[in-house]
Amino acid sequence: CYKEGRFRDAVSRYHWALLQIKGLDPNMPFPLQEFMADKPAMTADQEKELYTIRCDCYNNLAACLLQMPPVNYERVKDYSLKVLERQADNVKALYRAGVAFYHLGNYDKAQHYLLSATSRQPKDANVKRYLQLTKSQLSIYLQQEKQLYMGMFG
Repeated sequence: CYKEGRFRDAVSRYHWALLQIKGLDPNMPFPLQEFMADKPAMTADQEKELYTIRCDCYNNLAACLLQMPPVNYERVKDYSLKVLERQADNVKALYRAGVAFYHLGNYDKAQHYLLSATSRQPKDANVKRYLQLTKSQLSIYLQQEKQLYMGMFG
């Protein structure tokens, strides 16, 4: 769906996948769990795979949302941070979190995530572009703050 530009369909499928995963996760509360008491326990490898798939779903949801106008940057931020909880070095999630924070006006956090992404993938043009935009906005903000304090304390 994503490659074909059908982002709403892709979002629906990723949400469905996350619901299915939630039913498999032994650490998640599930309303019918008492009926599944004899369900075999997951191995460590299976749990690791489950969390990897969950991260992939959240990362792909964030990618889809960035393509759907109007972009819901709050949700992009939330999904990206969910990925980063488990995969702190995930460059795509770092970039998407940076983009989301930039558009939400939190330039300090945007810079933090974009610098992390740049350190892991220094040649990525999109990361460089957003990092430059963020630095520009921070510079404007600091200049405005400086003028404000100069006016107050003259």
